[in-house]
Amino acid sequence: MTTHIAIIPAVGSTFCINDPETTTIRKPFKAAPVVKDGPRANRDIRAPRVQLIDAEGTNLGEMSIEDALAAADEAGLDLVEISPNSVPPVTKITDLGKLKYQGQKKAAEARKKQKTVEIKEIKMRPNIDSHDYDVKMRAVKRFFEDGDKVKLTLRFRGREMAHLELGMKLLNQVKADTESFAKVEAEPKLEGRQMMMVLAPR
Repeated sequence: MTTHIAIIPAVGSTFCINDPETTTIRKPFKAAPVVKDGPRANRDIRAPRVQLIDAEGTNLGEMSIEDALAAADEAGLDLVEISPNSVPPVTKITDLGKLKYQGQKKAAEARKKQKTVEIKEIKMRPNIDSHDYDVKMRAVKRFFEDGDKVKLTLRFRGREMAHLELGMKLLNQVKADTESFAKVEAEPKLEGRQMMMVLAPR
């Protein structure tokens, strides 16, 4: 009499059967795709059919990617995808190196034009004389020409606090003298012993 014993693995335990008919298949490791800057070009263009524009800007219509690559090769240039979201994608025969250089040049020019606006401070006394006032106003105008904002600060000393109207009169004069090329961004206000006003270029 033959006795059969069933082996039931406990929960949480590992139970293995060596079966020569069983094979573990592991997927090959896939490296992360290399990200390239700029548009796809030449063999990196994945679409089977494209719309082709030649080096002179003539639209040659839709064709296979192989025919487009052959046309670019014949011209001694690159096939560049300029509108990847179109159906089919729009490609152009052009010099890829030159295209990238022009793109970098435009980006550099854009960065150059992006100027950080600074706030320059001009300090005055409420009873400033006309000569000093003219010197200060030339500096104010120069700051505006550079695209900067100007913070005018009047400091009152001792008994000058009793004559705040002199400070308001002076700041109103500055507003009038700069009205053609500047605007008030922060109206005059008193903080402690200082009266301040901020102007910005128009």
